[in-house]
Amino acid sequence: MKQRQQPGYEPVGIRYGSWMFNPQLMSGTFYDSNVFSSNAYKRADVAAVIAPSLRAHTLWERHGIDIKLDTATTLYNENSSLNQTNASLKGNAWYDVSHDLAILTSFQIAHLNEGVGTLSSPANAISPTPYNLLSGDVSVRKEFNRLAASIGISVDSYDYGTTRAQDGSIINQDGRDGQIYALHGRLDYAFSPLLGWFAGVEGNQRNIRGTPAQSLDSQGYRALSGVTFGLTHLVTGEIGAGYARQDFSDPAIGVIEGPAYRAQLTWRPTKLLDVHFRAEQIVTETSATSSTGVQANAFQLGADYELRRNVILSLAGTYETDRFFGQPRKDTVITSDARVKYLVNRFGSVSVFHRYSDRNSDNPAFSYDKHQVGLNVTAQF
Repeated sequence: MKQRQQPGYEPVGIRYGSWMFNPQLMSGTFYDSNVFSSNAYKRADVAAVIAPSLRAHTLWERHGIDIKLDTATTLYNENSSLNQTNASLKGNAWYDVSHDLAILTSFQIAHLNEGVGTLSSPANAISPTPYNLLSGDVSVRKEFNRLAASIGISVDSYDYGTTRAQDGSIINQDGRDGQIYALHGRLDYAFSPLLGWFAGVEGNQRNIRGTPAQSLDSQGYRALSGVTFGLTHLVTGEIGAGYARQDFSDPAIGVIEGPAYRAQLTWRPTKLLDVHFRAEQIVTETSATSSTGVQANAFQLGADYELRRNVILSLAGTYETDRFFGQPRKDTVITSDARVKYLVNRFGSVSVFHRYSDRNSDNPAFSYDKHQVGLNVTAQF
């Protein structure tokens, strides 16, 4: 429901030929009770955010292009080391070769920042870690009556900068530079309009620079099979289970493997309420200061309720466990997000939010909790 366009409140847009342009400007402020996400160096601060964006999409009957350019600048009142600007150009396109054959593409070119206290951020960092991202995906999808098949390739290229430690020293993150290549495929079979079966597999090759003493290169796969369903408009989604394996070149990390799963469900008990559930297991690697493999299990439950046609209440909670390979560490992360959005008219909205995060780690240096409370005002056309 958060993403649903409420009738009478959708943006007007600017049409130029067969293209539609939608400019938007969001500005806001928030209070953070623990800006460095630390249990030993706790500092509270207030920050301002300004985030302009522009979406452009085609109005063609067949095929399509959807592109979005956005930036977001965050400025802190007392802790300027946390100031950051993110910028991203991303989009997707689809080309219908025939009624049952399509080529799907997506891309992203971005300069982003990894927040202090996140899973991959160095433990003693007092500044975000900047990085550049180039990513792209090309897939082909073919339908054979009730059977649909797709195959594609993707690449993600990362170029990390440096961050700063509490003692003023520079933390070089070049060891995390590299590329991740993936080949993915999927089969879907519809038993009926309400029930289907799927099987998907993805193989990856991760070429990460690492350090002279430790490589972060790895290769692996994840295979899942399960069911898709759409019980009218009441419950939709998919549930899958399978196996995953990631083999790291560094013997200190070794092999991470075991059962894998993914679930995405949406329940709509009434026209005013949407309930979402998501669960997934992934394998990744962390920062150069604690280079290890990580197996993350995350479960998220959320709800969007339409108090009035122009007032949306959203609640979400996440429970995550992070198991580290290469060091004796296990983290438990609990987060919550609550917000109320008021749609003033087709040209603007106001929202207030509260976020809470609690990371509890076997290593006390990584444990922290924090609250964020903020207000955003959005203008759109």
